[in-house]
Amino acid sequence: MIAVPNKSKKILSRAIKQMLKPYQAICKTITFDNGREFSAHQSVAQKLGCKIYFAKPYHSWERGLNENTNGLLRRLFPKGVEIGKIPRIRIDDTEFRINTRHGKALNYLSSLEFLVGKRVSLMLVI
Repeated sequence: MIAVPNKSKKILSRAIKQMLKPYQAICKTITFDNGREFSAHQSVAQKLGCKIYFAKPYHSWERGLNENTNGLLRRLFPKGVEIGKIPRIRIDDTEFRINTRHGKALNYLSSLEFLVGKRVSLMLVI
């Protein structure tokens, strides 16, 4: 998760490249929706060496992981919450909780466990 001041194509493509650069070796494809903010997709594909796809309008299932993650985020940050006023530590905590959540798609490994290649035991203090 990365904060951006607006959804301009220049800012968004820079943020995507920055966010995915550490995962460049395993990032094979990205599926965007059809917003103008993704019109700089060629520079993202070139920088990361991946293929870019666009979901058909009103076909949210073509971006299933994105839609699922948005749903998880909305549980913690409902519509109407001003994202800019949320403390960075809370955003980082939310990102950590999502990345350590186990799921069927990765054979019940979390994203973190999948990336490091082994099970990780964590104890969260609430």
